[in-house]
Amino acid sequence: MNLAKRARMIALTAAVALTALSFPAAAQEISEEHLKAARAAIDAINATDPFDNYLPDAAASLKAQLIQQSPNLVDLINSTVDEKALSLATRRADLEKEAALAYARIFSQEDLQNIATFYNSSTGKKLLSDGPIVTRELLQAAEVWRRGVARDLTNSVVETLQAAAGTQAPKAPAEEPGAPAGQGATAPGAAAPGGAAPAAN
Repeated sequence: MNLAKRARMIALTAAVALTALSFPAAAQEISEEHLKAARAAIDAINATDPFDNYLPDAAASLKAQLIQQSPNLVDLINSTVDEKALSLATRRADLEKEAALAYARIFSQEDLQNIATFYNSSTGKKLLSDGPIVTRELLQAAEVWRRGVARDLTNSVVETLQAAAGTQAPKAPAEEPGAPAGQGATAPGAAAPGGAAPAAN
């Protein structure tokens, strides 16, 4: 089991044990059932997963720096850093506790239960796994659309000014760098980037 997984397991065990015991007085109004629902929602949406590698990354960075200074102590440095990093893994419980509090402050117990129910469903899990793909495709389509709107706005304004002011009218500004000539919004009926369905008119 790698350092990240071992640290995660230790931290989650500690989080369950410490959450009910270490909340500040100001948070006592949030019931344990409410916090339990918050933890379930957090687990369902993988809210703290992006932080799993923080400690292992810090350990790896420290190893690299120390080994560069003392390459003859590679084994000692590696074992020492791993040992000390694992001893700090229980502090992940602090993050899990703060995450539960943050969600419990904003969402009701019922809200959190509904979130957990949805994201534990097959549809919710698909949204978590494939959502980033959809977001990437949407951003690509939005960029094409943005360029097209900006181009058409420029052309329309310049044409109107030239009709009204003749040679005194300003010329169209140069296209943005990287914008192919004639690139614009996705044509009606055409597929958006990445194969996304075209937007309805």
